Amino acid sequence: MPAKANPRNHRNNPYVFDGLMANVHHSAAGVLWRFRAEATALLAATAVIWQLAVTITIVWALTAVAALVTGAFITPPVRRFIIRRVWCVISRHRLQKVFFETRMHTRSGRLSLVLRIHPTQVGERALIWCRAGICFEDFEAHTGEIAAACYAREARIERSKRWAQLVQVNIVRRDTLAAHHVITSSLAAKASTLPPAARNDAA
Repeated sequence: MPAKANPRNHRNNPYVFDGLMANVHHSAAGVLWRFRAEATALLAATAVIWQLAVTITIVWALTAVAALVTGAFITPPVRRFIIRRVWCVISRHRLQKVFFETRMHTRSGRLSLVLRIHPTQVGERALIWCRAGICFEDFEAHTGEIAAACYAREARIERSKRWAQLVQVNIVRRDTLAAHHVITSSLAAKASTLPPAARNDAA
């Protein structure tokens, strides 16, 4: 009669693939995947500077790149586009961090996947693929932690109408309906300078 498999033996672990994915997540390949946007931007900038240095001198290449960056930040539409994309990258990293810190991950340490994140009028919107063992209610219970981690005003969670494993996280940074310029009343300013007795008489 064959001996019963010991569940504590790592060779009888039914979650070998999960452990492998956890190791990949913490490996160089996992780090490269999480920082793919930064790595792509760095490689593109390096390739552009190298090509310019071959065509012209390195001094003129750096001057041209500096002028291009300055012009991009001076132009309001381009500056807004860059800032919003930078916030998307920051929010993606902060979401992954809050997933780990609040233990919204599997037993093997696998985090939910940020499939897509794009800017909105009030902040960013992220589409999350929940791992097995994580659901919409987990995100809803940690809206405060998500908002604080993303340096936002608040976070709103939406459930997918078709797939239960898909969750949308709306990161709200600004209120588009709020007044940008508040006009103070001159009468209220004058009333505040009056003594209490005169203030009561006026009332």
